[in-house]
Amino acid sequence: MISPLLREHAPVVLGVLARRCGSFPDAEDAVQEALLAAHLHWERTGIPDNPRAWLLQTATRKLIDQIRGEQARRRREETAARLTTESDAYPADDTLTVLAMCCHPDLTPSSQIALTLRAAGGLTTAEIAAAFLVPEATMAQRISRAKQKLKGRPFGRPEDLTALRRVLYLIFNEGYVSSTGPALQRAELSAEAIRLARKICHVDSESAALLALMLLTDARRPARTSAGGDLIPLAEQDRTTWDRSLIFEGTAILDAAAGRGMVGEYQLQAAIAALHCRAPTFETTDWPQINALYGLLERVTGNPVVSLNRAVAVAMVDGPAAGLALLDELADRLEQSHRVDAVRAHLHEQAGDPQQAARLYAAAAARTTSLPERRYLTTRAARLR
Repeated sequence: MISPLLREHAPVVLGVLARRCGSFPDAEDAVQEALLAAHLHWERTGIPDNPRAWLLQTATRKLIDQIRGEQARRRREETAARLTTESDAYPADDTLTVLAMCCHPDLTPSSQIALTLRAAGGLTTAEIAAAFLVPEATMAQRISRAKQKLKGRPFGRPEDLTALRRVLYLIFNEGYVSSTGPALQRAELSAEAIRLARKICHVDSESAALLALMLLTDARRPARTSAGGDLIPLAEQDRTTWDRSLIFEGTAILDAAAGRGMVGEYQLQAAIAALHCRAPTFETTDWPQINALYGLLERVTGNPVVSLNRAVAVAMVDGPAAGLALLDELADRLEQSHRVDAVRAHLHEQAGDPQQAARLYAAAAARTTSLPERRYLTTRAARLR
């Protein structure tokens, strides 16, 4: 009960505090101390009537204590006075600015993700470390380095949300298809990405489309794994278990975003996801339309992973040989990815070459760091042998 409430209020309070003092790292430290204090006090005394005001007041005190410990007396007094007299309004832009600050271009992608989950998501360092299967000390260093890089950076309204959208998309994908570890998916990461995407969906059409994409994709989550946690491919999923409420919401958001600006990569991806969700069966999916959308997406992004997905769509429209020919053009651009072997194996299986398919499934299994994917690929190889 307390943790979700803190995650909801933390970025707003951080935004107000950072705007007042002009230092994102200092404000983040103070908010983290306030969150810890809230956990300790609220469990004993109960949640206050105005939790956001409580957090802001506590974080402000923590920050003033930090400022009073500095050597620059004049700056200390001026900032402390501003903190204690400024209005306690919560402009909507502050949360957006916090999110964008966490995704500053000077930070590495891994640091952007970690700081976003810490500062805007309200997760503890230990929770973030556990989500990405790294030691807590490693994650603490990553977050500390990120905050040091932001020292002196102006705290203002972002002009471009491209980096922020990319980070939220990466967080969602890591939750939907975990790149490593024993679980295929980590729902808590995807849920956090969706929660944060809701905070920016009003800004422009691409941000709205990103939320639509997440909802339409997450709707298929219940059908993606068996009771034992094994991967179930799209063609074999029970579509009656897909979350129709998420599909309805995602489709509505996508339709509303269509006329609000230029078509970007997230609108194209969401349109593809919507076509999958609308199809009653795998075989009746509008593969020609999906193939066309992947062609547009390929031109917009130049991303080889998009080309890999397009190869599957091409195979569904023109046959496995056509898909394999496209994969041959991609081999040097995705040579480190196990997914190339996995898709190639699937297409060889469709083409009636079980021996080659089994070899490629085994090769893909040996290269993936996801245990559920490895089990799935190994099982496919064994069946074909």
